[in-house]
Amino acid sequence: MEDRRLRIGVAGLGRAFSLMLPTFLRDPRVQLVAACDPREEARRQFAADFDARTYADVLQLADDPNVEVVYVASPHQFHAQHTEIAAAKGKHVLVEKPMALDAADCERMIAACRAANVHLIVGHCHSFDTPYLRARELIREGDFGAVKMIQAVNYTDYLYRPRRPEELMTAEGGGAVFSQAAHQVDIVRLLAGSRAVRLRASVGRWDPARPTEGAYSALIWFENGAYASLSYNGYGHFNSDEWTGWIGEMGDQTSPDAYGNARRRLATLASSNDEAKLKAAGTYGGSAYKPPCASADEPPRFHQHFGPVIVSCERADLRPLPDSIVVYGDRRETLPLSRPAVPRAEVIDELYGAVVEGRPPLHDGEWAKGTLEICLAILKSSEAGADVLL
Repeated sequence: MEDRRLRIGVAGLGRAFSLMLPTFLRDPRVQLVAACDPREEARRQFAADFDARTYADVLQLADDPNVEVVYVASPHQFHAQHTEIAAAKGKHVLVEKPMALDAADCERMIAACRAANVHLIVGHCHSFDTPYLRARELIREGDFGAVKMIQAVNYTDYLYRPRRPEELMTAEGGGAVFSQAAHQVDIVRLLAGSRAVRLRASVGRWDPARPTEGAYSALIWFENGAYASLSYNGYGHFNSDEWTGWIGEMGDQTSPDAYGNARRRLATLASSNDEAKLKAAGTYGGSAYKPPCASADEPPRFHQHFGPVIVSCERADLRPLPDSIVVYGDRRETLPLSRPAVPRAEVIDELYGAVVEGRPPLHDGEWAKGTLEICLAILKSSEAGADVLL
């Protein structure tokens, strides 16, 4: 069993794949055996890097008998269709967040995987990250009492990174709520340990040239009496890495000297077509693509995270950080976290545990559907100016 490797076929060689690639390269439990992408240059790069088969569409990929798991990393609006295709061919599915764009699609995905008797796992979301999983363990041990309040805050330059046109259209799955709230919502649900029952939210659309949501705030109440406050701002001014010791979302060291880089680069582009070309150039197989540094021998120094989070329990506050959990109880105590050997290994822990060891995954289809319900409620609450019952 120790030599068992999951044979993964990748559906979509874009940014999501680029972010998971260091995991696939370093984790001995997985092997990349095939991929599909409409871009010939991406297929050519993958074939050269992995000596593996490539295809132009998902149907061909799912037909490959050597593929055991399909990693659905295509644009958001294709997740449901691609999951159904993979499940129909008897493949387990690891699908990127958000799971889909509406509840009906989630139901179809869950039903397709259940009918085919294959596993459906949704990730990467930052609730896979060790700092939050360890904080959840500490809470469940009971020494700090019940969770009462959670604060989650993140300030980034998300909206000014190069985007394809549909990424600036909410109806096509673009914007901060679909792309970013999925992380924060997952984290606070994990830490609250209870079902969300009510929500009030407001979103920000402050730049007519980027006409989707760049910011949001939400207050979520849970069945166990806890509540969580979430705020996200992707307009590229303040950077909350300043509050995490300049350790960035991917667990690498960042620099305050990079302030404003995303906005300045965007200002040099003449059109949305130029912007889409710039994104494609930096994506896997593109002319400006740079292989991930985590493919080298040096492991990552810190765990990934999604901005400052504070969990207030009855007898202590817990602050998950990229290298530790700080507990503020009767005294202040820092609980160090072991350095990660593989970035996002927690995703493979769940995938391998489900497929090979028969362990029920935490981030299954029902879990991810619950997160999407909250993301949709954020948009609905903002539009109506009212609470939404969940």
